[in-house]
Amino acid sequence: MIVDVRVLAALALIWPAATIARPQDPAQIQDQAPPAVSDGEQPLIPSEAATRVADWVAESKDNHALPYLIVDKQNATLFLFDARGKPLDAVPVLIGIAPGDEATPGVGSKKLAEIGPAEKTTPAGRYLAKFGLAFRKERILWVDYATSVALHPIPTDAGKSERRRERMLSPSPDDNRITFGCINVPKAFYGKSLRPSFLKKGGYVYILPDTKPLEDVFPRLRVQAVKAAARRG
Repeated sequence: MIVDVRVLAALALIWPAATIARPQDPAQIQDQAPPAVSDGEQPLIPSEAATRVADWVAESKDNHALPYLIVDKQNATLFLFDARGKPLDAVPVLIGIAPGDEATPGVGSKKLAEIGPAEKTTPAGRYLAKFGLAFRKERILWVDYATSVALHPIPTDAGKSERRRERMLSPSPDDNRITFGCINVPKAFYGKSLRPSFLKKGGYVYILPDTKPLEDVFPRLRVQAVKAAARRG
């Protein structure tokens, strides 16, 4: 499998190579982006799957001149790109409690208390996301309105026992599954980077799978692989 090293290098530039101290107070996650390094020592590197999707979108112009982001569920990381495919930012995310790449039919019409543990998934796929009103009459980025999957900061009324801020700050992605299916991002990133990029016309969201093969979710990657093989002769 061939991965465009130019895309990989561009993505790697998002993270500083120097060590960044982690905030002493986990509550700071609401007011500033979390450290972009793993465990305060090693710079994060985008996965091969994230790089493949970024390469494909940039090459095929699948984003139709709109900004886009890639959510890597397995690594609980989000990558933001402008309309021309330039990497802008990368942050950790919180995702649905249950592994899985499909939303349960009818889950979008259920009340939160009615959603079972196995239904709390963040579905994989390609979505045209736009800002709209939520239940609290505040505008949020709807990734898939039909299944009530949105992207927003950690809710202010999230229970303390869920430890969402601590989970987002932790060096491992293993504890980043805590939401009902929505994608939580740092407040500063949401306000300073994502919202200005997506507010006017929206943008595309590519959510990578954690149970299905990547090509099953993004079939056009097969075309990319064939073209890459042809170039190799």
